[in-house]
Amino acid sequence: MKLEEIFNSYQDYIMPTYKRFPLVFVKGKGSRLWDIHNRVYLDFFPGWGVGNLGHCHPKVMQAVRNQIKKLIFIPNNYYHILQARLAREIIYWSFPGKVFFCNSGAEANEAAIKLARRFGQGRYEIITFKNSFHGRTLGALAATGQQRYQEGFSPLPEGFKSVDFNDLKKVEEAINSKTVAIMLELIQGEGGINVAEKDFVLALRKLCDERNILLIIDEVQTGIGRTGKLFCYQHYGITPDIMTLAKSLGGGLPIGCMVVRKEFADTLGPGTHASTFGGGPVICSAALAVLKAIQKEGLLRNAMEMGKYLFLKLNTLKDKYSIIKEVRGMGLMVGIELNIEAERIVQDCIKEGLLINCTQTKVLRIMPALNVTKKEINQAIKILDIVLAKHTQR
Repeated sequence: MKLEEIFNSYQDYIMPTYKRFPLVFVKGKGSRLWDIHNRVYLDFFPGWGVGNLGHCHPKVMQAVRNQIKKLIFIPNNYYHILQARLAREIIYWSFPGKVFFCNSGAEANEAAIKLARRFGQGRYEIITFKNSFHGRTLGALAATGQQRYQEGFSPLPEGFKSVDFNDLKKVEEAINSKTVAIMLELIQGEGGINVAEKDFVLALRKLCDERNILLIIDEVQTGIGRTGKLFCYQHYGITPDIMTLAKSLGGGLPIGCMVVRKEFADTLGPGTHASTFGGGPVICSAALAVLKAIQKEGLLRNAMEMGKYLFLKLNTLKDKYSIIKEVRGMGLMVGIELNIEAERIVQDCIKEGLLINCTQTKVLRIMPALNVTKKEINQAIKILDIVLAKHTQR
């Protein structure tokens, strides 16, 4: 198809649920993408964190090719080897418990909400946080602490209270006899890369233990090495009761999962929840390859080292340009808060061959692959420097 035909087909046949840039990509490798004109782009925001290994990692590609020749689908009323292996790996690297497989982060969070309510036996309220984002299905949307995503979809499911992030007093005030869980992202991605304070998280864990409340950690964006540890909660010295994962676990293929501590793992029994395509053979093969690559290629160490280097370079730009208010984040999950509209910076970076994102109007979001190199970071910084200089002169 020619470029105009592609754009027209989207206009005529695809619902307009995404704001799209006029780019058509046809090939990807590592941190690079090629468009229909064979122009190369440096991808520093691979699919909201889906591409933790970059595009088309050879281990993932090989695993998918090998499996797709044998068995693509098997329903979940039977057993298969790869699902067993993947669940065992996830538990080995996280905490003693069990796994429920699904297809996305929203699905995983819906499962967590259902489990919490089943556990509550009449308690059903879940405390979440302002500027959080937990998905676009109705339950996950009701949990999301951003009204702009909820407008036009009333009435949303009841039972959610959104309070100020990093404010323990507000959490304590929100707890009552109906409270069954507290649900949070340790780094709010869509909220503007807001990082949870360690003392706050430790206090939440203590509060949940004292009140028999479940602590649900949404690691849909932070999980699978993004922050320099396999799971972000490992930076905080706590163990969640429920953890949700998705995005990068599949290496580019759709997957979600809910990990539940052993004490609560049998709360949902046969017939209480399901996901037809959850944990299929092909996706489990891909996810196993992702976990293997992260361990074998030392990508957690690289994420920590390259994260420090990226922060160093970005803070140098902050010292140079007054339009940068703050650089924040953890590992390779970085937010750059500006005092101007960030969308214009994103668009100009694209023109220069760098793909990044903006959120909360004035925050640039950068999340390169875990195997990013210093050379690639230097290239990205060079482009950012050029674009920021252009906007500073206006």
